[in-house]
This record gives sequence, C-alpha cells and structure tokens, in this order.
Amino acid sequence: MNQPLPLLVLGAGPFGLAMSAYARHFQIEHVVLGKTMDFWKAHMPKGMYLRSECDWHYDPFAEDTIDRYLETLALACREVMPLTLDFYLGYAEWFQKQKGIEVLSAWVRRLDYIEASSPFFEAELDGDRKIATSNVVLALGFRYFKNVPEPYPALFPPGRFTHTCDFVNFAPLQGQRVLIIGGRQSAFEWAALIHEQGAEAVYLSYRHATPSFDPADWSWVEPLVDGIMENPNWFRRLTEEEKEQVNRRLWAEGRLKLEPWLAERIKKDSLKLLPYSEVRACRELADGRLEVRVNETAIHVDQIILATGYKVNVAQVPLLAHGNILARLEMKNGFPVLDEHFQSNVPGLFFTSMCATQDFGPFFAFTSAVRASAHVIGAALKS
Repeated sequence: MNQPLPLLVLGAGPFGLAMSAYARHFQIEHVVLGKTMDFWKAHMPKGMYLRSECDWHYDPFAEDTIDRYLETLALACREVMPLTLDFYLGYAEWFQKQKGIEVLSAWVRRLDYIEASSPFFEAELDGDRKIATSNVVLALGFRYFKNVPEPYPALFPPGRFTHTCDFVNFAPLQGQRVLIIGGRQSAFEWAALIHEQGAEAVYLSYRHATPSFDPADWSWVEPLVDGIMENPNWFRRLTEEEKEQVNRRLWAEGRLKLEPWLAERIKKDSLKLLPYSEVRACRELADGRLEVRVNETAIHVDQIILATGYKVNVAQVPLLAHGNILARLEMKNGFPVLDEHFQSNVPGLFFTSMCATQDFGPFFAFTSAVRASAHVIGAALKS
C-alpha cells in the first residue's frame, strides 16, 4: 500500500483551521476533512453576537489576525464589538484563503487503528473511500456533546422539546409561546432573538439567581493560554484545588455574567424571567399546547428549548463508536486521557477543543485556545 498520509485533521472549525495553518507553515503534508465552520453556520442563529475578543484570532504565527482582517475592511476593533456571527464567519473565510487551507468536504464514518509493523489509522469516508494516515487530530468542537440532562427526556412529550444546538431558525416561533430552560448567556440571547422574531411570550426558567449584566474580564486568559505553548504541563500539574480555582474564575466570567448589550433586549413585558425555578411536570393539552408546571405555577407554551450546554462524552462520537478506537482508548469522566501533547494513549491520536478541557483547562472550550493547541500538537508532530 502507499505510505500513509502524515496527518489527517478531522474538523474545519477554529481548532482545525489553526492546526492546518501550523501544518502548512512547517510543510507537514495533511488533509482537513469536514465543512468549513459548519457548526457555526448550521447551529448558531443569525443575529447572534460572540463573546470573543478581537485578539482571539486563529493564526499560530500572529500574521493573519482579526486586526489584520479589520485593516482590509478599514475598520477598528471598537467598531465591530461585539463581534457578530457574520463578521466572525467572514474572518474565518478570509483566514482560510490567506493560509491557502483546502478543506475536503467529507465526513468520516469510522476510524480504525490498524496494528502493523508501522501502525496507522484508516478513516472510512462516505462513498467507501478510505484514507490511511499516521496521525489524526480530532478537532470536533461541540457537535456531538449537547447536554440533555435528566429528567427532561422523560418529562416532555417526544418531539416537543429541542436543544439550542438544534434550534436556530426562529421564524416559525412568530406568535407562539416559548419556554427556555437555562439561565446563562445562550439562554438569554436565544430569548432576545426569539422575542425579536415576534414570539407572543418567552419564559426563561433557571434554578439560580439571574446573572449580572456586566462586561466579562478576559484579560487574564490570554497569558495563561499562551503559557501553554511554552509549558504544556502547567495546568496538568496544578493540584485539584488549584485547577478548581481556575475553573471557578473562568466560570465567574463566562457563566455568572451576561453581556451588557443584552440587558435592554431582555426588559420586555412578554419576556419573563423565572429565577430559582424548576420544571416539575408537563402535559399536552387538547389544543396542542403544553402545560408546564414551573415550581407551583402552570404556564402554557408551544415550544420548549433546552439551553443546557454541552458535556463531553467521546463515546458519543460516531466515527469512534463505529470503529475500533473506543475499545482501546483510555477515558476519564467521558474525556480522553491526554499526554502533554494532547495525544491519547492511542499513539498518533490527538484530541483538542472541548475534549481537551479536562487535561488542559477550561480555555479549550473557547477559541482563545486554538493557537496554543496548534503549537503544542504541531511540536509533537515535528519531533
């Protein structure tokens, strides 16, 4: 057989694009599989804003940055903050062209580890095409990890509830009543957008106090993430208490605060906040609406949306579940166990993005970490 491809990158979102840019810079032959920014295009609503900063660019070599992209548009960062989804997708497209990154629009059905005198991976694509490769970087993002916690699947009638990941076209909700379960940024932004699309009423139910509308302070994140390039082990070597302190600090900025630009959009009579509340029961009425009991109050709605976030469980990734990888992959709490180069116990199999948050810190759920990821994995590939 032909020599295996040196590197296969699965995923063409921010982490995959940054990895490809690094590989191209050092002339590491590779193929990127997926659809460029597909999750961002298909699973995020039009009109949303990002919490990303202008310095959260993709380039491991700080050349084709968001600031450089802004120069081509004759704009300053202050003029585009908060960043719109359309702007961000425009930057991704520009970055891909600048770096000459080619993405093969294909999905991997299964991934197998082939034991031989020189072990390799075999990726089976739709159409029965196969690619042999020595190394695989899984830059999967959020796609397979939507969190639908108990008791909701049993509580709500089938087909009458959905996750924010799967509900981004709000036009059908015009004139309808909507219950959103969740009380963080995405829940509030979905509520604002749904209301602005003409929903009759929007309810937000969450078990905690209403987060404050305050600017998040991300200034401390960049130095920590950049430090991973020089010392990939710094987070891994923290005590459990020290790791928890970092996690709590990021949680305080990203989850206990809401962006100030949301505040006025939420202050509507037909948009009702229900803090310290819990959904206790649900039944379908004769007119097709749902009667949902929130604490001791019954509300009538047409649609239920779960803004319940994401939770990593690599066993849910089809290309791993259908191949022979899971049987040999070391996991902990649903995460792959990674070494200091983001490599799993299966030699040559690397995980980044959300899958790396357990071993490398919560930053890897954010695009601020794409450059560090590319550098550390790239260093292992070059060695």
